Amino acid sequence: MKKTVLILVTLVGLASQAQEQKAQVPQISVSGEGKIKVAPDQAVINVGFQNSGKDSKEVKSLNDEVVDKVIKFLKKMGIPATDYKTNNVSLYKSYDYEKKKNNFQANQSLTITLKDLSKYDELMMGLNDAGVNTISGVEFKSSKMEDYEREARKKAILDARQKAQDYVSVLGQKVGKALLITDNSQAYVPQPMFKGAYAMAADSAGSRETLAIGELEINTNVSVTFALE
Repeated sequence: MKKTVLILVTLVGLASQAQEQKAQVPQISVSGEGKIKVAPDQAVINVGFQNSGKDSKEVKSLNDEVVDKVIKFLKKMGIPATDYKTNNVSLYKSYDYEKKKNNFQANQSLTITLKDLSKYDELMMGLNDAGVNTISGVEFKSSKMEDYEREARKKAILDARQKAQDYVSVLGQKVGKALLITDNSQAYVPQPMFKGAYAMAADSAGSRETLAIGELEINTNVSVTFALE
């Protein structure tokens, strides 16, 4: 029994000693940033339209007419059916207390992905002519976003390693293998850095530039712990 207790005590002691030795491994923790700036080549446009009136069937019919015109226009522009979709459809009744009567309003919204930004003005003017009266947002993207994100992650690791080397070079030590890597990047959709404003209307005297897409900035942040040799 005494031998068993002695063996257990010895094993616990060795385990504790091993943990202490492991904790004493020289190491350095640094952060790294990878930043990529790219020009967007796509736009995601959210548009909508609404009609109101005394009769629910009438306002719904008016909205259906707009939908038909919009879809036919998008097809005419050569935009694939997979690049536009209906987001919301609503029909509701409200009461006008001053006039003491009911009103109905029909709403519908669409999201359109435009993969050729040179057609932006044509698209916006055509949608306006078809009956679209609301533009709730334009988001710019890149078709190669995943490739750029991978590049940004690699740059972040290289940046972290360079920082570690800068710190330990004056100590006569070298940076060893990575012991821990933590991705601190926040999930978000990069927004363009605008260099100007854009407008919907085209000049009656001729075409003009109405869209300033700026650049997309993709940021990746990591924390890395390196062993020191």
